[in-house]
Amino acid sequence: MCNMRSATSRSPCPRDGLQRYSSAQLRSSRPKHRRGKPGFSEEYRMTLASDQNPDELGLSSTSRQFMGIREDVMARWERETRARVEGAQTLLSPVLTNMLPAFLDNIAEALSPNHPRQSGTSNNSAAAAHGGERARMTRFGPDQIVHEYQILRECIAFVAAGRVALTHADWAIIDLSINAAVRDAVREFASIQEELRRKLAAALSHDMRTPLGVVLNGAELVGVAPDLEVARRAAGKIAASAERLGQMMAELLDALIFQGGPRLALSLSRFDIADLMHEVCQEYSQKAGVRFEAGGESVPGYWCRSSMRRALENLVNNAIRYGDGESVRLQARQAHGRLMLTVHNAGAPIPPEQHGRIFEYLPRAGGTASGGGWGIGLPFVRSVAENHGGSAAVDSSRETGTTFIIDVPVDCRPFAGDTPGAGQA
Repeated sequence: MCNMRSATSRSPCPRDGLQRYSSAQLRSSRPKHRRGKPGFSEEYRMTLASDQNPDELGLSSTSRQFMGIREDVMARWERETRARVEGAQTLLSPVLTNMLPAFLDNIAEALSPNHPRQSGTSNNSAAAAHGGERARMTRFGPDQIVHEYQILRECIAFVAAGRVALTHADWAIIDLSINAAVRDAVREFASIQEELRRKLAAALSHDMRTPLGVVLNGAELVGVAPDLEVARRAAGKIAASAERLGQMMAELLDALIFQGGPRLALSLSRFDIADLMHEVCQEYSQKAGVRFEAGGESVPGYWCRSSMRRALENLVNNAIRYGDGESVRLQARQAHGRLMLTVHNAGAPIPPEQHGRIFEYLPRAGGTASGGGWGIGLPFVRSVAENHGGSAAVDSSRETGTTFIIDVPVDCRPFAGDTPGAGQA
């Protein structure tokens, strides 16, 4: 059993905006979700970096300035990308934006000498999630992915000029981050495409063999038919089998879109994610001695409540099982029409080499058979995120702890359970 500590009070914690709960208080009160007042310090508090850690290790003034231009960079990037990247013109904004705001804030952290992040891609899988979502939700190819990152660098340079004093060393970090992000995104994109081809080939060689055999046999029969009536019957079988082949191909392509698992039956409704966070915190605080913290903001949107709850519970279970036994923090952020829902814990980090496969069933390094893996619920978490038109990602290091991220559109109705191009306007 984990060594967990029970909380005895709830502190307002004005610096980080988090609410901390004990079991008794959760039974009688609901956390208040505050929107920050305008101002630079509040903008910093609303960081979208993938570690979502309010106990930052002292961001430099350059990092804070870089975070301060995030929205202007994203606005210019969206305009330029729509104008210059083939296939981007018709994408809805939440799909086009994807996880790039988090990537920008990750770069900002890397610009701080005292922060453990070395580049925008170190210790996290956000760029890979970006490439995976491009494969599932758009008709982009590798060229378009490379181009959009090139435009991002141009936009950073344009917006930062005269506003952020970036040194040659800072630009080296930015270039390293963008180059690494391109590699991660294209690698994940290619991996999904290769898996699609593999499954398609397997289906073609197995499931479609029977109707194809009917077509071939029917064609031979037509060639030797003694009269027109026999030929017509054979032609009818050929037509029926050909139609079935077309249906099977459409069903196959549709089913293979979600690489993380089977398509989920989602029941979308409008609710506030803050309510769901409160319910989960309340439930687990009554069962475990761990201290729960909830922060961020109120985010009403359209999702499948039961699926999102199960995904959140899986992440909380994982945090309790593999965390330091002291606290679990849930946060919600909204930006560019997307929800960033995160679960954070301190403790032993996930090895970097496992970040790319963490949402598959993967034995924990150094663990035993009885110890299980990182959590069989993680593939389900990814499936929920992808079925909602979004992504799941992880950020993990010894210094900042482990953060799992569900990043989905705030309104999933245009995207949930659809086919490639679901993000088209």
